[in-house]
Amino acid sequence: MDIDALRSLLAFVESGSFTRAASQTFRTQSAVSAQMKKLQQQAASPLFIKEGRSLQLTPAGQALASYARRIVSLHDQALMEMKNSHTMVELRLGCPDDYSVSVLPLFSELLQQALPNLRLRLRAAPSYQLRQSLDGGELDLAILTRSPDSDEGYLLRHDQGVWVSHPQRDLSLQQPIPLALYEADCKFHSSAIAGLDKAERPYRLLATSANHSGLYGMVKQGLAVAAMARSSKGELQEVCATTMPPLPAIDIVVALATQPHVACSSTIIKDVCEQFRQKDVVVEPTLGEAVFN
Repeated sequence: MDIDALRSLLAFVESGSFTRAASQTFRTQSAVSAQMKKLQQQAASPLFIKEGRSLQLTPAGQALASYARRIVSLHDQALMEMKNSHTMVELRLGCPDDYSVSVLPLFSELLQQALPNLRLRLRAAPSYQLRQSLDGGELDLAILTRSPDSDEGYLLRHDQGVWVSHPQRDLSLQQPIPLALYEADCKFHSSAIAGLDKAERPYRLLATSANHSGLYGMVKQGLAVAAMARSSKGELQEVCATTMPPLPAIDIVVALATQPHVACSSTIIKDVCEQFRQKDVVVEPTLGEAVFN
């Protein structure tokens, strides 16, 4: 089977869309459709089934996707090992700035151990922008936020959205509640607004930002309450969950470009992510004790 066709199949599995799969593989949607048609002919079995307005994998399609992951991984690993081991490896890594302290350092350390001649070119941006950069071939891999029901990328950490306020001043008790939130495309933004509206809690949106540092600074200065991932709260105080509407759980993952760097196979990233989960320590605010994920 054609390795590029298998990459296109995996791009569809990751993104759930032929449109994004075509963008990630730098092909037209019709070219990807032709690849899938050829794979179906070779498999002698339907790979897709229409459910509502979307396409899903048949059992045969799921089986082929499982084989495709291994085939593509072995292909990329073989190419990597054929490279000179002393050649400097430069990887373009994207990371939202709210994970630059809580996730990026350990991930970078483990990646450096796997690739001793590694040099990273870091880019900070929200997850949706990093996905676009992956699709456009501008990044080799990216740390992203995904929904827990998604299969995107390789898991680093399960996390939970929390409300945070100044350590000595709970602004969630004010009327209206002063808010500083991520931009509207962020799940925490929409969940925060919807929850407050449903609870009929008056609020005033003081600021929105695509970056974490601005929100963190406003909360630390005692100007606003914010919604963010627990691992990003730093010294900020969690607001009691019984006084504020619930926020969603999220997963922090690493996603690879569809055409990965020759030195950075999916096998390496999978191993690094497994090591990360083994070493990762999260401090539970209610117990004050370290819990290993």
